[in-house]
Amino acid sequence: AQLEQISEFLKSKRELYGRYKSAFANVPKLKVVAEPSGCMSNYWLQTLMLDEPVARQKDAILTMTNANGLMTRPVWTLMHRLKPYRQCPKMELAVSESLEQRLINLPSSVE
Repeated sequence: AQLEQISEFLKSKRELYGRYKSAFANVPKLKVVAEPSGCMSNYWLQTLMLDEPVARQKDAILTMTNANGLMTRPVWTLMHRLKPYRQCPKMELAVSESLEQRLINLPSSVE
């Protein structure tokens, strides 16, 4: 049943992205993550990316947005930070660690 509605779901996701992009267009030091050039995103998940200088404010932004009814959340916890994997070998993860500190998920439901 959902596959029968996929075109409308994707249209709604793209429209939601457009609304977020407009809403945050004039907010300094952050951007709504867009599809890469030459690609077509399904915009399954809408995400804000904070610039490096304001990454330390992520928790304050999460608190403020949630207190005002915009149910944001952190993007993820990297696997090597999870208790079962803390002792496992890993490589340098500077980019992943930077993104973990700078990304905020926005509500992304099509309904």
